[in-house]
Amino acid sequence: MAKSIPHWYPRVTPYLAIDGAAAAIEFYKKAFGANERMRMGGAEGKIGHAEIEIEGGLIMLADEYAPMNFRSPKTIGGSPVMIHIYVADVDAFFARATAAGAEVLRPPADQFYGDRSCTIRDPFGHAWSVATHVEDVSPQEMEKREAKMAGGS
Repeated sequence: MAKSIPHWYPRVTPYLAIDGAAAAIEFYKKAFGANERMRMGGAEGKIGHAEIEIEGGLIMLADEYAPMNFRSPKTIGGSPVMIHIYVADVDAFFARATAAGAEVLRPPADQFYGDRSCTIRDPFGHAWSVATHVEDVSPQEMEKREAKMAGGS
């Protein structure tokens, strides 16, 4: 009997609509070190479904498909979703991604909550938050740091 959740899939997986999914897969390989797990064809030679792994996480993606109202950030004028990735070296990841064409939204910087992080946008309109955890910070210390950052004491 089949398992209700296959052992090779996480319970929550982002699924990206992309205008140019084949080019996006190549970008993710070059910029993010992605590994392509699988690809299925779709209408008009487009990608109907693909899966890539980035830093041990799974991302599903396909070309946008208007009949199902599956639209890319380029079509709708942006995306309200940001994908977060923890990596071993955010600075190296940032350098590789921007060299491959990612747009810098926020360069790497140490954050009050213990991460060193950056924000980039891929050429297909998806935003990515990338971080390396550099310090364990208690909730109390986080609150103090945030207040100080906001101009409090």
